[in-house]
Amino acid sequence: MTDRKDELATNLAKVERRIADACAAAGRGRGDVTLIVVTKTYPASDVRMLAELGVRHVAENRDQDAAPKAAACADLPLTWHFVGQLQTNKVRSVAGYADFVQSVDRSKLVTALSKEAVRAGRELGCLLQVALDAGESERGERGGVAPGGIEELADLVAGAPGLRLDGLMTVAPLTGEYAGREQAAFERLMDLSTDLRRSHPAATMVSAGMSADLEQAVAAGATHVRVGSAVLGVRPRLG
Repeated sequence: MTDRKDELATNLAKVERRIADACAAAGRGRGDVTLIVVTKTYPASDVRMLAELGVRHVAENRDQDAAPKAAACADLPLTWHFVGQLQTNKVRSVAGYADFVQSVDRSKLVTALSKEAVRAGRELGCLLQVALDAGESERGERGGVAPGGIEELADLVAGAPGLRLDGLMTVAPLTGEYAGREQAAFERLMDLSTDLRRSHPAATMVSAGMSADLEQAVAAGATHVRVGSAVLGVRPRLG
């Protein structure tokens, strides 16, 4: 193996151990939690090595990085997640390669995603990004729909051609009542997921937790964790 592949393999093993230990502590099976490796700012060559090491889910947050990378790795058995704030002018591109869009947070985006999914002849899995730093009817600092807006947006996704409502996503907030309280934030997301599944039983995905707080997310019940720097290393500063 190359030095870089060795590095990725070592880091991946450490993250896998952390997830396994967190699952054991929570009384959950390791198979209950899916690792998504966030590969933003890293090259397609790293994605290829990760695939060789057994990674099957990767995520990107900027279309200008993701689109060429997904094209270069189209031969690999990967599931692509888009996790960043998504502008409607990027939707056509994202609908061409993403299997899941985890950052659905407004009706205008739902309409655009539906149109482009149908145009591409694809079905896109959608997660509603929940802003736990927002008021009941506002948007969060880093995007996301307020808890009070989940039901209406979920119904819109569920009824949109080309889209599939799969669940909820959040990022631990930096402000508001949950700032510095990752476990409480993720438990709140699980409560919201329970509420959502009463009307949309198939929306079982709960995406929460990153490199620094994946244990808290697993303890709360997350089904997917999004890990970048713990696998790939500290990202170089851009610009």
